[in-house]
Amino acid sequence: ELVEVADLVELPTDGTLVHILVDRIVVRTDDETVTRITDSVEQAFDAGSGRVIIRNIDTNQDMHFSSLFESARTKTPYIEPEPRLFSFNSPFGACPTCQGFGRSVGVDMNLVIPDKNLSLRRGALHPFRGEVFGAHLKTLISDAPLEDIPLDKPFYELTQEQVALVMKGFGKYVGVDGFFRMLEEKSYKTHYRVMLSRYRGYTSCQKCQGSRLRTPYIVGLTLRDARDHFDALTLTGNEESIVGQILIEIRRRLHLLCEIGLDYLSLDRLSHTLSGGESQRINLATSLGSALVGTLYVLDEPSIGLHPRDTDRLLSILRKLRGLGNSVVIVEHDLDVIRTADHIVDIGPLAGEHGGNVVFSGSLQDMVDHGTSVTSDYLTGRKQVSAKNSYRKGSGDLLVVRKPLHHNLRGDDVTIPLGTLTVVTGVSGSGKSSLVHDVIYAGIQRMLGGYSGEVGPYERMEGLEHVTGIEMIDQAPIGRSSRSTPATYTKIFDNIRDVFAATQVAKQLGWKPGHFSFNVSGGRCEVCEGAGTVTIEMQFLPDIELPCEACNGSRFKRDAHHIHYKGKSIIDVLGMTVDEAITHFVAYPRIVQKLMILRDVGLGYIRLGQPSTHLSGGEAQRIKLASHLDAQNDGKMLFVFDEPTTGLHVHDVAALMAAFDKLVDRGHTLIVIEHNVHVMAAADWIIDLGPEGGDRGGRIVATGTPKSLAGNSESHTGVALTQFYQEIGLLTAKKRMKKTV
Repeated sequence: ELVEVADLVELPTDGTLVHILVDRIVVRTDDETVTRITDSVEQAFDAGSGRVIIRNIDTNQDMHFSSLFESARTKTPYIEPEPRLFSFNSPFGACPTCQGFGRSVGVDMNLVIPDKNLSLRRGALHPFRGEVFGAHLKTLISDAPLEDIPLDKPFYELTQEQVALVMKGFGKYVGVDGFFRMLEEKSYKTHYRVMLSRYRGYTSCQKCQGSRLRTPYIVGLTLRDARDHFDALTLTGNEESIVGQILIEIRRRLHLLCEIGLDYLSLDRLSHTLSGGESQRINLATSLGSALVGTLYVLDEPSIGLHPRDTDRLLSILRKLRGLGNSVVIVEHDLDVIRTADHIVDIGPLAGEHGGNVVFSGSLQDMVDHGTSVTSDYLTGRKQVSAKNSYRKGSGDLLVVRKPLHHNLRGDDVTIPLGTLTVVTGVSGSGKSSLVHDVIYAGIQRMLGGYSGEVGPYERMEGLEHVTGIEMIDQAPIGRSSRSTPATYTKIFDNIRDVFAATQVAKQLGWKPGHFSFNVSGGRCEVCEGAGTVTIEMQFLPDIELPCEACNGSRFKRDAHHIHYKGKSIIDVLGMTVDEAITHFVAYPRIVQKLMILRDVGLGYIRLGQPSTHLSGGEAQRIKLASHLDAQNDGKMLFVFDEPTTGLHVHDVAALMAAFDKLVDRGHTLIVIEHNVHVMAAADWIIDLGPEGGDRGGRIVATGTPKSLAGNSESHTGVALTQFYQEIGLLTAKKRMKKTV
């Protein structure tokens, strides 16, 4: 119905939609028509409060337009776009459910169903065990046949439809979801609240799928997909004038990040989940993006965590930095990186007090021709980390992980021969840590009891009856205070204190072994309580630590200085290196045996009383390894190492592999995450993940002995092993010369 505005007494109030007809016109291309359309559209936007409909009378189709921040057709309003709208650190952009954290507290199904090998009848649903809530299990057992839900099959064999019924419920059975809703409703009762907390954990936010933003899309893409998205993005002339320069910068940075081998990372990846190598390469990309000239870059072992394929990409980036007119100084042990250098400074000749000298400075050619250091020995082939020609078959038993599906793992079955040294390798982001840390280690720990962390999903694990325990030997500190030392951690100090307690002077004073400890009353300095330092509170400034004036930092009473064994006090002994202590306690085989293990893993230079907080990650890891080598363990343990060669020279890698062989020869199994080609060649079995990182990884590319992988051209590890075997077989000075760009 058309009504003249002048005749309209009042607008209807019953919700009738009212349109204002501004103009009707036959569209032509002359200037007069264009001017009239422009005036009419402006008038329509004004009268329609920013909304306009243009109707084609011939086709009876409407075109909707709006000057507001909304969908012109659906009238869905949007917040006016501004930078904070796209940041999860701002309440405007953060997901309202998780407040921008990406995770929210909910029921953790890994806690509800900790062992998927169990059937429903045998207690796969952990909350329904016991007498209190066991009635729900009885109801499930009685009603399950009505829905064709098998009660005696392992839980992992249930179909998706059957699992959904177990979760949602049916008939008189409330289901797992209904059970936890009931707990929440009755959480005012202590027992219900405790039960609920037992199965709660941080899970990915269901609203934003972990993206932390209100409207996620771009941030969920990998760097590779984001690069392709922005490369394909086309803009109008007007849009180009607004964001053209920003788009150029986005494309440049995305291409750079992909070029250095990080294309598998997603834009919303949490920084604390990045490996050291990934973080370092991101920092490198930032430096390259700044296009600085005349800058000195100092990098500390940038090849850490990199597969040989990725190391080549890193070297390409470093050469670009140099090509821009910068200087690059690298602390490094990787032979491929050393061969690429323009100038080499070799520090040594050995470690600790036997090091600290510049034993060579010059070009690679000079080092190959005239170098006499340990580094030059490995560069020229005079020394090698021995590659195996024969491989252990192991005990014959297998550890099999069925269908691991954590993060980017695609569900390929993983088989580990027990009683061997197995190396898990692959390019960065291929899924090594997801498999070894989150599935194998966490899964076995939970089954053995005492582990409450997150376990990556898998179908089942077979062969655990052949394993007595599992140990993760990582590079975490062996202690968090100065009271922890290599001597105390390895228990060598117990034997040394027995030696001093057996001296004539100690017996006359009535001193027992405890009097020679700085951790208990008796022999320790009571002013600093054996810490060696005292803390001064500074109120408005950070507290400061000063050496204890009573003991001059020795930690012991004055009497301890006067009790000697072979002319040395307990304080002098703690200041000895491992090598010195071996000579000093040669009359005590048990002490020498423990000290020899430390020396065998390449730690002959560390001091017995050195605070653990002063040890590097690699040193801490090798001290842990030494303690296990010394342990009298008759069981079949599973030891997990994560990149144990970090910070190690090739010479130290050789000592490390010898220590590994000792553990395996005792019947234990070693799983080592590693990229070092020397370790790969010394393994009994290799599991190569990939073929690439991120969503293009997570597959088992190849498994087998090192030599069997060397002929596999589809495996990046196979290619690296092929090159390695060629080098050690045809090792000439000419062949080992500097790689060219």
